[in-house]
Amino acid sequence: MIYFTSDTHFGDPRVLRIDRRPFSTMADHDAALIATWNSVVGDDDEVWHLGDVIAKGGDCEQLLAALNGRKHLVIGNNDPDTTISAKGWSSVQSYAEMILDGHHLVLCHYAFRTWNKMGKKSIDLHGHSHGRLKPMPRQFDVGVDARALRPVTLTDLLAKQAPVP
Repeated sequence: MIYFTSDTHFGDPRVLRIDRRPFSTMADHDAALIATWNSVVGDDDEVWHLGDVIAKGGDCEQLLAALNGRKHLVIGNNDPDTTISAKGWSSVQSYAEMILDGHHLVLCHYAFRTWNKMGKKSIDLHGHSHGRLKPMPRQFDVGVDARALRPVTLTDLLAKQAPVP
């Protein structure tokens, strides 16, 4: 199974205040996000993390070891060099495209106004906006704030959207 997520911001206390995540401490936040991730993602699954993984100074390698699945990073604006270079990523890039279940996907930390093959019904997956952007057709915020604090599949995303011509 392939999952998508973004904006976990492990170890970053700003998310408790700015994004109003329902935790009183960062330790509770991080433990809950790890437990939720691991309850959804199995060891043989893949996860595309669309950026903003862990706060600067956090131990990304230790975090990646605690999270199930093969993990790919699409770099976000808050990902320091220690996150980008951490052992444990299967791949690291600023942008990616893939075909999944017959759908052309465009993956980037940032939401696009237009994207590759948009006129051919490609799908834009992004993070960065923490659930605050009004989505466009075939565009999905996969950040934890928009997705019940958990990684999601393409099937999950498409099931929650009315059919788009």
